[in-house]
Amino acid sequence: MMEMQAARMVQAADSLLKLVSELKQTAIFSGFASLNDHVEQRTTEFNQQGERTDRMLARIGEEAAASLKELEFFFLV
Repeated sequence: MMEMQAARMVQAADSLLKLVSELKQTAIFSGFASLNDHVEQRTTEFNQQGERTDRMLARIGEEAAASLKELEFFFLV
């Protein structure tokens, strides 16, 4: 009788350890998924910022080219 109880306790402890292990894995993978989402969001934000910067640089380049043409005109006159 005691041996049966001991065997059941061992099985219950083993089941509990397996459950804890599965819960740890779930928590780890959930953390990675959350981290992945955050990284993707930041990547999108940085790409958008890069596009805005490219447009701004193109506009500055156009304005600089126009200013150089004006200066050339004044020096030629």
